[in-house]
Parts: sequence; structure tokens; C-alpha cells
Amino acid sequence: MKTITYLILLLFCYLPLLSKAQKIDKQTLMEDIRYLSSDQLEGRATNTEGNKLAAAHIIERFEALKLTSQYPMYTQSFALEGDDESLDEGSNLIGFIPGTESSKIILLMAHYDHLGKKGDKIYNGADDNASGTAALLNMAAYFMENRPLHSILFAVTDAEEMGLVGAKALLQDFPFPLKQIKLVVNMDMISRSENNTLYAVGTTFYPQFIPYLEKVGKRSPIQLVLGNDGEKGQLDWTNASDHGPFHKKGIPFIYFGVDDHEDYHQPSDLFENIHQPFFLEACELILKSILEIDASIE
Repeated sequence: MKTITYLILLLFCYLPLLSKAQKIDKQTLMEDIRYLSSDQLEGRATNTEGNKLAAAHIIERFEALKLTSQYPMYTQSFALEGDDESLDEGSNLIGFIPGTESSKIILLMAHYDHLGKKGDKIYNGADDNASGTAALLNMAAYFMENRPLHSILFAVTDAEEMGLVGAKALLQDFPFPLKQIKLVVNMDMISRSENNTLYAVGTTFYPQFIPYLEKVGKRSPIQLVLGNDGEKGQLDWTNASDHGPFHKKGIPFIYFGVDDHEDYHQPSDLFENIHQPFFLEACELILKSILEIDASIE
């Protein structure tokens, strides 16, 4: 009986530590990615009804969190170029949390658009990139409860699949002087890995962030690999997603992502095919990396 009582007491002591250690709410995270990659949103192609439903969900979450924004209804609209006149406008969604000690900015990005429908096939885009969008929303929730030292601008970008169009529009019409950006953190495809590996791209160009990433990576149950940014013999993801235009302006970035998989840009990129334990741990690792960097840089 004493042993059982002791174990119960130990469990009650341990549960708060578990809660403190896990910074991302798993249920909300999975609800977000499930909805964003559902058939109802029809693949979220830019300037479609499904894309607008996704945007409405993101705006609703921003409003519930009481994020501020430099744009009406959190929406930065931008023109789309091309021959198809129906593709006339995209919408980046911008939220903001001011820092407690610095006006310098960490820009946290994820694109919410995907490929839409082709014939009767829906390209749901669970990993690409409902995963990054869901992660960003849940990190915004965390930082509203645990205010960062540096300001954080949350940019959920549109038209990435059309050639990083939303990111280029954000860069061109950034609501603060670009010199205030200390770091861009981009999340694009972070919810599945066949070898339990998450990549952090950009440290070849910005090695000052290596110590923070290595510190967090050592404590994670998933493997964090630095690279895929131009070192000889590696893949090069330097300009593969929305961090690219910022890097070309000399703004430091870290891009978190996984290897391409068999469902990449296929109708089979479904919620059912993500790796939920990996996704949660990837989100935790990225958030803890941001916390480490926020606490360490000027």
C-alpha cells in the first residue's frame, strides 16, 4: 500500500514537470493541421474558396489570441502577376507580439497555400504546408502567454507555390525597417520523416546560430541536422522556400524542413500520413530553438 501511495505522489509531482516541458498543445496542433489539410479546403490554392477558408481560420485564431497587426484584419494583400486574370490577388496574414526588451524582430514564417485541385483530385498538402502553418499558430499561442524578449512577427504567407510570391511581397512592403529583423525562421514541411530527422538550413551562411541549435538538438528525441545549404555534396535548400528572398537581402535565416517524401506534391499528402509524434517533437524543437536564440542574441 505504501508503495502505491508513493507512486501516486510521485506521479502528481511529475505531471507538472511534463506539462512544463511540453510547450505545444498537441490537441490544438493536430486540430489545426487536420482542418487545414481537409477536403473542405480543396488544397488551398491561391485565390480559391478553399484558400480563403484557410485564411479565415488563421485570422480567427489570430483574433482569439489577440495578436496585434500592422494590417487591417491581419491581411496584407498583394497583386499576382500572370496571364490568368482570375488570379488577381494573394493574401499574407500578419500577426505581431511586441518584445518585452527589444524592438528588434524575429520573423516567424510558414506558407498556407498549396496546389489546390487537378481534375477530381485534391492536393491536400498536410505536410506541405499545413504543418508549418499549424506550428506557427500554436507558437503564437505560446508566446502570447510567455512574452518574448524580442518582438515576433508571425507571417503566414500565400502564393509560395507560385514562386515565393507572398514572401517577395512581404519583403517589399515589410511593416518595419528591414534592419530590425534579427532572424527569419521559416517552417515548411515539418510533420513527417522516415528517419526521424529535421533539417535546420542556413548555418553555412549564419554560423552564429549553430551553438543554440546544437544545444537544443542534443536534448531532443528527434535528430536535428544542420546543412542542406550549399556545402559540397549536399542538397541546397538555400532558396527553396520563403526564406530565400530575405537571404538575398542579407537577412539571417534558419529554415526548418524535412526531406521530400513519396507524397510530396501528391494527392496522398494527407493528415493520415503525417507522423504525429515526430511533428509534435519537431514543433517543440523549433520553439525551444527560438527561445534559446531570443534569450541569447542582442
